Amino acid sequence: MAEPEFSARGVRIARWPRSLTHAGEVRIEDGRLALLTSYGSEIDSAPVTSVRAGRPWFAKGDEAVATVNGTRYLLTLRHEDGDGTEEYGSFLAALRRAGGGS
Repeated sequence: MAEPEFSARGVRIARWPRSLTHAGEVRIEDGRLALLTSYGSEIDSAPVTSVRAGRPWFAKGDEAVATVNGTRYLLTLRHEDGDGTEEYGSFLAALRRAGGGS
C-alpha cells in the first residue's frame, strides 16, 4: 500500500455545533479525503474533486473548514511544536495536488 499524500493525526474534527473527535485523523490517499476518529473509524470520506476546503475569515491559523458530501466540518490541525499553520498549508496543498480544494 502506498503512503498517503497527506496525513495529520491529533486533529479536532467538529460538525457544528459539536465535536466529533479531539484526536482524529485527516488523510488524503488515492484521490480521496477521509476523516477518521482516533480509533480509525470513518466519519466521512469523498473524492477530493468533490471536497471544498479553505479558511473562513473567522477561523484561527490552525483551522480549516472542509465540506465533504455536503457536510461542513471544522478541522483544527494542531501540531505538537507549532500552531498548526504549517499543517493547514500542507493540507490545502495536498488537496490541490490530488485534484480537489477550492
